[in-house]
Amino acid sequence: MQIKQTSQGAIAYCVTAAQAITTEWFDVSFWQQLGAVTGSSKGRYTTWFVKPALNKADTESEWVLRHYYRGGLIEKLSKDKYLFTGLHRTRAVAELALLTQLFNEGFSVPRPIAANVERSGLHYRADIIIERVEGAQDLVARLSKEVMTDQQWRQLGSCIAKFHQRGVYHADLNAKNILITDDEFYLIDFDRGEIRAPKTKWQTANLSRLLRSFNKEKGKLPALAFTESNWQELLKGYSKP
Repeated sequence: MQIKQTSQGAIAYCVTAAQAITTEWFDVSFWQQLGAVTGSSKGRYTTWFVKPALNKADTESEWVLRHYYRGGLIEKLSKDKYLFTGLHRTRAVAELALLTQLFNEGFSVPRPIAANVERSGLHYRADIIIERVEGAQDLVARLSKEVMTDQQWRQLGSCIAKFHQRGVYHADLNAKNILITDDEFYLIDFDRGEIRAPKTKWQTANLSRLLRSFNKEKGKLPALAFTESNWQELLKGYSKP
């Protein structure tokens, strides 16, 4: 990961990203003017998909552009401002660094591209760009349309176990932060994630959070293809990664 200073703060980028990167890349209007916006995902806020096509050899890849927003009660006071305590401690740069480490180690995470931090006094705003996982959809979208096999549930459990054995703490492990392709699972959104000493307590809490997520989605969509039996298959895969 390399750092490029800007007039408003700094951009962190991976060696795989073009060094000509500018702050414009983190503004969706820049891509809209180029006709490069391919879609969006709407949750509490909008995440944008763009097709950069920065060179003739790379015409297929898409990027995901996400701005950092606050949640909880503090959101009422500040929608997207964070206290600046050092560049590498900002949410965007920390997430980019973690993704870079995991990607380089061969974990199933999106390829990291760049992060942007814009300072204003004691505070900052931030954005991140990652590569979109081709052909993937989140588990809620998949399970709302079709079932997964027992083998797939065990495969998911094994995937999570490998992250946990490495000491990867995911701060928001939920069904929408897990992607599935035809043959692989990916974890996404590592905001506030970190590498820590593997311990049963936080690993169990991580799994419990995921289970609550499945049950919450099932409550909103009773037809969701998730059952207690599915969860037990996931745990089997987790115990034998």
